[in-house]
Amino acid sequence: VLKAACVNPVLHYHLPIGLLQEGDDADFIVVKDLTNFKVLETYINGLLVAKDGKTLIERVSSTIINQFDCKRVSMDDLAVAEQTYPSADGLIPVMEALDGQLITNKLTLPGTLVNGQWISNTENDILKMVVVNRYHQAPVAKCFIKNMGFKKGAIASSVAHDSHNIVAVGVDDESLAAAINLVIGERGGVSCYADANQQQVLGLPVAGLMSTQDGYKVAEAYTSIDRMAKELGSTLQAPFMTLSFMALLVIPHLKLSDKGLFDGDRFELIS
Repeated sequence: VLKAACVNPVLHYHLPIGLLQEGDDADFIVVKDLTNFKVLETYINGLLVAKDGKTLIERVSSTIINQFDCKRVSMDDLAVAEQTYPSADGLIPVMEALDGQLITNKLTLPGTLVNGQWISNTENDILKMVVVNRYHQAPVAKCFIKNMGFKKGAIASSVAHDSHNIVAVGVDDESLAAAINLVIGERGGVSCYADANQQQVLGLPVAGLMSTQDGYKVAEAYTSIDRMAKELGSTLQAPFMTLSFMALLVIPHLKLSDKGLFDGDRFELIS
């Protein structure tokens, strides 16, 4: 296996690396054994740059880049007025998320209209989803989505391919606003909100996409927030991963952009 992975490609493509021949750069690793392959040391150009899983490279200071220019949202910002879907039969377009897939199904289902507003229906698993433009002030885009599974609360994320606006889904406007505002407060991140006493947010201050924390700490925080999302009812393998692709317009069939609900088959906005 090692020969196939390390030696054969070098010989086949005549690459000036990888064999530790005279004149090659001294780029290599030292492992405990060839069975478990635990890396003990890493050398680049003959210099020890990592040992026992920790880098020895001196940190280089840099300026954090992050364009985040949106105000906190209110429940009024998230309301979906009756005239948004004026059909006489009460049917509305609904995006259906598919577990482990990037595509969505395009459904037309009965909506829930209360006091002149379309709202989430947890019994039928039809929940409100919104996209907030995080680069400048703009109206919030809204639609409804099926198969997210939440019975309580909301989740939000500024990891939303490819524009990376804030995308959120929730059972009510109060929870949605709270989850979104947690992300805005951190200038990027992923959040989960159940109530005032149960909420988590993982800040992603680098472009709203990455953390400056240690990787192990980020993994621990993400595991915790993912667990909380599932405790709120989601049966998806990775609810935040699924949510992050619900605004990617180039993958059909229905997706939500900051401009509105987009039909990938017709290649046009439909609300």
